[in-house]
Amino acid sequence: MATPKAELTELLQKLQHCEICAAALPQAPRPVLQIHPQARILIAAQAPGRRAHASGLPFDDQSGERLREWLGVSRAQFYDPHLFALVPMGFCYPGKGHAGDLPPRPECASHWRAPLLRHLNQVELTLVIGQYARKYHLPDTRGSLQDLVSNWRQYWPDLIPLPHPSPRNTLWLRRNPWFVEEVLPALQESVAKILEP
Repeated sequence: MATPKAELTELLQKLQHCEICAAALPQAPRPVLQIHPQARILIAAQAPGRRAHASGLPFDDQSGERLREWLGVSRAQFYDPHLFALVPMGFCYPGKGHAGDLPPRPECASHWRAPLLRHLNQVELTLVIGQYARKYHLPDTRGSLQDLVSNWRQYWPDLIPLPHPSPRNTLWLRRNPWFVEEVLPALQESVAKILEP
């Protein structure tokens, strides 16, 4: 009988060769994620952008820089799979749309997400970023992003909904100063405690 570690290794090998939605992608599939059974924080976001697709690193862009600032962590900490699982809703770059990147391919989450998340038994905090992650992790929620994020205490301390850290959301952040004043200090304190050696 295979160990959980061996099962995850086999699952990731299959994922790296996935071509379920290859015909719909603008480039050859290149799944981008980070996962380890010891990860303590799960970041559930949308899908990799062009830069992440090119480098093979999730959040390897301005969004990632802002997200690391929000969390109060270094780049080295962020890319330590024993600390952070970076598991987006879609693993390959979906292509460019009229107003930013296209949505993550739905085939990804329906085929891979549940089997991958079963291996994350040490997670103490889940960050839900974007509407597609919201639909998966908080399927019964309604209302705007502002409503959801402003009610963050309802899900705390196990889960927190966040706006996407994209530069496109700078206006939202300016209009909602309470996010920086109230949410980020609590988030940074929680992250620091979870990541204590």
